[in-house]
Amino acid sequence: MKKYRLASLTFLTISLFSVAANGQDYQTRIEQGLADPDIDVSELSIDELLERFNVPGVSIAVIRDFDIHWAKGYGIADVESGAAVNTETLFQAASISKPVNAMALLKAAEEGRFSIDEDVNNLLSSWQIPESEHTESAFVTPRMLASHTSGLGDGLGFPGYEPQIALPSLPQIFDGAEQSNVGVVRMARPPMTAYHYSGGGVTILQQLLLDTYDKPYAELLQDMVLEPIGMSSSTFQQPLPVDRDRNAARAHGISGATMGPKWHVYPELAAAGLWTTSTDLAKFAIEVQLSYQNHSNKVLTQASTSEMLSPVGVGPFAVGFSLSKRGEGWYFDHGGSNWGFQAQLTAHKVNGYGYAIMTNGFMGGQLIAELSRRIEASYAFDSLAEPVRR
Repeated sequence: MKKYRLASLTFLTISLFSVAANGQDYQTRIEQGLADPDIDVSELSIDELLERFNVPGVSIAVIRDFDIHWAKGYGIADVESGAAVNTETLFQAASISKPVNAMALLKAAEEGRFSIDEDVNNLLSSWQIPESEHTESAFVTPRMLASHTSGLGDGLGFPGYEPQIALPSLPQIFDGAEQSNVGVVRMARPPMTAYHYSGGGVTILQQLLLDTYDKPYAELLQDMVLEPIGMSSSTFQQPLPVDRDRNAARAHGISGATMGPKWHVYPELAAAGLWTTSTDLAKFAIEVQLSYQNHSNKVLTQASTSEMLSPVGVGPFAVGFSLSKRGEGWYFDHGGSNWGFQAQLTAHKVNGYGYAIMTNGFMGGQLIAELSRRIEASYAFDSLAEPVRR
């Protein structure tokens, strides 16, 4: 595979790139810090960053040349037990569940179950989007739901439920029933007129897959996506089974302390329910990268994978992923934020690099931002500040 490097980076010395580096060299730079006069935490070690941001633990996997270059866990998975984070530690992926669901959606379309451009109300049997003035001239499709362009106005965001609480059904969630802890899922504008992030819309896609296959969602995603890609540590089972909970990180609050239950449960599996590792998330991103270039088709054809990386037309999303352009490079990514967990998956559309970062603290976003900067600088990712010279 070709390797790309920046002509210059203002925050790196020229000597940083004067010799070829192996995985350990890159890892050391990221662990020990990269000096930047504008960032006061730039020279802190990862252990010091964890302490600064009150985040007990983090797991990192870095992709280079369409492969996992290295992966490692840092800090504590559970401050109550003292268990350390390692590469097998499970974290809640939160909204990074959404592109995994999108891959299953496209697989169903490949199988001829439906088209992602059909009226979703013609496909749903358990519940339907209520008709309104906003649907008089256009109907809602699975593509719109997966790209947050459907016109739904919920903006959800799910807080989850304590493990002992009886969970609402998906229709109860959509209708804002008493059993649900979120508002209703209803149309706020005509389809395809604006981008508006909708966790409720993705949960409707969960209902669509359930109605289509008449099979438990966790089992369905295991068969359609997780197992074919080799994401052997991952599951959509909620609550987490005891045998898997042994490797699971605990959710931690703003101060880094425990918050009562070990984690929250999410019936909104497609939007927030994936338990996984940084290594498995990296495998998922690599499969998307390779399939997009028709070098692997473990789940989808090249044409279907292209739907995950092609703008829908309104807003920054494709079918499942957010897209962004930095310098000359296009990236696909998704962040995740659940109760006590923060995560990020970012990968280049064609150049075979990226990373997954997973944390078990409410303040994990600040840690992720600094670690992302270090990874992107160390590996000379395409940058907004300095385009790649080829």
